[in-house]
Amino acid sequence: MSTRKRRERSSVMAAGNSMEHSVGNAARKNVTVLGLGDMGTALAAALLAAGHRVTVWNRTARKADALVEKGARRALTPAEAIAAGEVVIVCILDYAAVGPLLADDGAGEALKGRVVVNVTNGSPAEARELAERVSGLGADYLDGGIMAVPEIIGQPQAFVLYSGAEDAFRAHREVLDAFARSVYLGTDPGLAPLNDLALLSGMYGMFGGFLHAAGLVRSAGGNVAEFTRELLVPWLRAMADNQLPAMAEQADSGDYGATGSNLAMQVSHDAIGDVSRAQGVSTELFGPLWELMKRRVADGHGAESVGGVLELVHPREGRA
Repeated sequence: MSTRKRRERSSVMAAGNSMEHSVGNAARKNVTVLGLGDMGTALAAALLAAGHRVTVWNRTARKADALVEKGARRALTPAEAIAAGEVVIVCILDYAAVGPLLADDGAGEALKGRVVVNVTNGSPAEARELAERVSGLGADYLDGGIMAVPEIIGQPQAFVLYSGAEDAFRAHREVLDAFARSVYLGTDPGLAPLNDLALLSGMYGMFGGFLHAAGLVRSAGGNVAEFTRELLVPWLRAMADNQLPAMAEQADSGDYGATGSNLAMQVSHDAIGDVSRAQGVSTELFGPLWELMKRRVADGHGAESVGGVLELVHPREGRA
């Protein structure tokens, strides 16, 4: 991506993220929610709480009962539901199920002039393909990545990533803000699912580190909850605040000069592995990163920070 395009994208993100909206003061809109699993139900409930006129549809109709009692309108078919909404939220199992849903009798025709917001989990390629299909039916398309569990929809710690039609995002920002803080990433529909998966990969990496740490503490008879509360969380927070921004700058620049302990020092002795094996704790979670760190040193990059391992995971174009 060129410097100019990065600047343009940053300005769009800053503009989108800096806007403050009061959901309570938002104009009431007609919004449809297709799919009433735990997340779809939470989204519909948040829209109702914000004062919007909500139509819901689910293949198993009884799942709409509680929402209907709160004021939602039940649609009998996807086409009926789509026709009732200016904004159509799709929250179902996967992209493979979205296509047939939009192809349901009359649904495609009903999409014309509407905004489809698809918060189904999927890949960037699937998002781009669906965006093209929806656009061909005369609708605007936004892809969304929900960074929350159903229980925290509508709460400050939740946020949702969006990418796709910028004008549609801005026009219906008040609707989207009913769910969580809205973060617009750019016009490429694939950006929301890509960043969603990137965030989840960081989360699972943290979970993997926690599980290994918990194994070590438990192997010595320690209290994992106390260790986590008193030691691990403060430590991880300090590392996240201090180290991750610096490593991120290195990832962008390609300059991995060590800011603390270099890689050669860190892999000079497999203390974590040795102690883990002695304590009966598998190294399956920690081992892959350790092996990559050793490879990077063997390749002649021992003076770098651990951030240099990125070049083994995703080599920078034109670099060894």
